[in-house]
Amino acid sequence: MRKAYLLTGGPGVGKTTIIKRALEKAQVAAGGFFTEEIRGGGVRQGFRIVTLEGDSAILAHIDIRSPYRISKYGVDIEGLDRVGVAALREATRERELVVIDEIGKMELFSPSFQLAVSDAINGEKRILGTIMRSSHPWADEIKRHPNVVISTVTRTNHSEVLKQVLDWLSFLINGI
Repeated sequence: MRKAYLLTGGPGVGKTTIIKRALEKAQVAAGGFFTEEIRGGGVRQGFRIVTLEGDSAILAHIDIRSPYRISKYGVDIEGLDRVGVAALREATRERELVVIDEIGKMELFSPSFQLAVSDAINGEKRILGTIMRSSHPWADEIKRHPNVVISTVTRTNHSEVLKQVLDWLSFLINGI
């Protein structure tokens, strides 16, 4: 059984929701982070990293001036490294499960993030996360890694994918 389970699919199909529900049901010692939208006046203004321990940092925002940009968002690599990468490193050392939401274009600007993900995938811990659907040389290598299984989430297969994730977690944690 592969030890990394990554969800992919279009924006807003529920990848993060599936991971959060799986964590609630599985009751496993997990660490890592989620990426959340920052909204103001009903409009998305950026993205925030929130660790499972409750720390947070802005990942990208329309008001950030940065050489690293995706569309209208400036990406804050320092915040990602300080909060997100630190959470991945700690989870890789101390938890049963490493949550990485997400391996995406913004996060891939950080060499430290790429190294932390590689270390986790090549290490002993289990990984549950999301990965960008579009092609990217580094992300495509992760998708082809022998330790990784990829599951595509659509608007209509949430229950099925959640069941698959829970079965995977149960097998890895309980051996059943």
